[in-house]
Amino acid sequence: MIKFILMPMLITLSCCSTKSNQTVANTDAVMVAASAEKVSNDSLKAQAIAYKALPKCLKNKIDSFKLKEKHERPQSVVEYMYKGKKVYYVVMPCCDFFNEVYDENCRYLGAPDGGFTGKGDGKLPDFSAEAKPGKEIWKSAQ
Repeated sequence: MIKFILMPMLITLSCCSTKSNQTVANTDAVMVAASAEKVSNDSLKAQAIAYKALPKCLKNKIDSFKLKEKHERPQSVVEYMYKGKKVYYVVMPCCDFFNEVYDENCRYLGAPDGGFTGKGDGKLPDFSAEAKPGKEIWKSAQ
């Protein structure tokens, strides 16, 4: 009986302490971001150039990411070379989501990692060994 009373209290207390720590972390991140403004502007210009060269279907997909809630929005899209072709690796916001890979025609190829097991969906088991990273195409403004 005591377990049923104490456990919810402990969970509530631990959640509250996490929230106060996150506020401090967010403030620190803003301060670091402000000091690195020039680097950020250069990377934004590079992303804009890379974005213009994307296939239309991928631009549409990225535009749809921008409409999602912050906690559901992918963090970035990175171009890779995989088995001689350009592919696009979508980095999801959390470890429980699959990180998705699409080809130039926005066909879903698979998820090399992420999900509850961290091993993806099994469709691209050799992605981490075979794929060569290119450039970051898009990054969320979280």
